Amino acid sequence: MTYDIDELKSVANALADAARAAILPHFRTADLRTDNKLDDGYDPVTVADRAAEEAMRAVLADRRPDDTIVGEEFGNAVGTSGLTWVLDPIDGTRGFVAGTPTWGVLIAVGPDSGPVLGIIDQPYIGERFIGAAGAAQMIGPHGRGLIRTRTTTDLSSSVLFTTFPEVGAPQDRASFEAVARHAKLVRYGMDCYAYALLAAGQIDLVIEAGLNSYDIQAPIALIEAAGGIVTDWAGGPVHQGGRALAAANADIHAAALVILQGSA
Repeated sequence: MTYDIDELKSVANALADAARAAILPHFRTADLRTDNKLDDGYDPVTVADRAAEEAMRAVLADRRPDDTIVGEEFGNAVGTSGLTWVLDPIDGTRGFVAGTPTWGVLIAVGPDSGPVLGIIDQPYIGERFIGAAGAAQMIGPHGRGLIRTRTTTDLSSSVLFTTFPEVGAPQDRASFEAVARHAKLVRYGMDCYAYALLAAGQIDLVIEAGLNSYDIQAPIALIEAAGGIVTDWAGGPVHQGGRALAAANADIHAAALVILQGSA
């Protein structure tokens, strides 16, 4: 199918702007309204999550009314264009509730085969990471510029991020730890910001499990545009969610994949 990538970028930036405006008035406020999605456990959703997704859907209704929408908070709206917008208004709501700046707005668009454009936006610190058509850039307090993933090929020199042990089954965590034993540095709990750091050339690997499509599609498009690779733990597509391995390049991806598959 054909599409105008510049038009999609324009719309995606408008979505991110709308989400920023909807979210920031609620961040680090004493009266933040929060509900729990789970009867057993804690999976919060806030007034900011809902307001941001509503704001993005309003932009799409105006500018791309024929596109399909998949959103975390308000489900699917089926369109006819062949393109789907995948929206996570706040990825990392637990972090948002706790006041950390590691949450972000995730926006992706593409056909059924996967995303062709992705944005990770961190409104509070003013950083936006955009990837499409083989090029990725970061816009932030220090200006804007192109970003590329790292060239690390040896696991013993790698920096690895994850949200474990919070997300994923015990066996998933054991597989992650099998890779982590080979890494130089391991950090935890960064939500979508870890994927942005990978695209920006700061880290080498992100390994996660239990993902939904709206958790991973924007990171896929961003990281691939920056020169990296994102697959499931079998080396196949992961844009519909599940267990994800994001790597700075094919060599470090292959090294981690061998360990994941051997421990599964």
